[in-house]
Amino acid sequence: MHVKVLDERVVERAKARGLDVLVYAPHFTRLPEIESRAAQYSDDELTVVPARELFTGNWQQRRHVLAVGLSDPVPDFLTLEGTMEELKRQDAAALVPHPGFLNVSLTREEIRAHRDRIDAVEVYNPKHWPHHNRRAKALASDFGIEPFTSSYAHVRGTVGEAWVEFDRDIDDGAALVRALRAEAPRRVFHRDGLAHRLRCGVEFCHLGYENSWSKVDRLLLQGTEPTHPNHVAYGGRFDDVKVY
Repeated sequence: MHVKVLDERVVERAKARGLDVLVYAPHFTRLPEIESRAAQYSDDELTVVPARELFTGNWQQRRHVLAVGLSDPVPDFLTLEGTMEELKRQDAAALVPHPGFLNVSLTREEIRAHRDRIDAVEVYNPKHWPHHNRRAKALASDFGIEPFTSSYAHVRGTVGEAWVEFDRDIDDGAALVRALRAEAPRRVFHRDGLAHRLRCGVEFCHLGYENSWSKVDRLLLQGTEPTHPNHVAYGGRFDDVKVY
């Protein structure tokens, strides 16, 4: 909870690592496409839950919010307040990935402001350095918010490096949302050792690709993002809370 990549090899690796559920939330991909791919790769052994890691704010001050249980598409590049209100309207679970990390995460002040709408805070992420994880744990503890972790896999090899165990069976996306919204008891785990640290290093290095050629490609070569609020698919519904 969650991954960015999804194919047969990802599914095989998840099953080999003993996972029951994957939350699939790729960047800049519209919800219907995510839902379709999640259904395609779900079976009796592994449930793939569709989700969106929403980019709120502008490129210079963007904040990520992981939304699980969306019933309607939500675009990127809305105000943080507008995004949180829409998640409340849809009764979706609102999670804070990689808090306080670089310039892409909710700050302590923003977590405080939206405490009543936040269902979990990520306390371990393979892209983090140790001090990032310590700060994330402190944030979750200080605000009394339940923790979660994820492999945050942008590369297949990271799948299964970190996971959450709930005190109940999670059979589908609705059950996961209920567990998150109800603050169900859970335990957070991650692998350790040299192999794990190397995989974490690969994930961290992937940031260089994300913030160099990948960003140039998105901003300059591909035109309007499919998750931009001006996209025809959103029908102007978010014009009052968009930042672009």
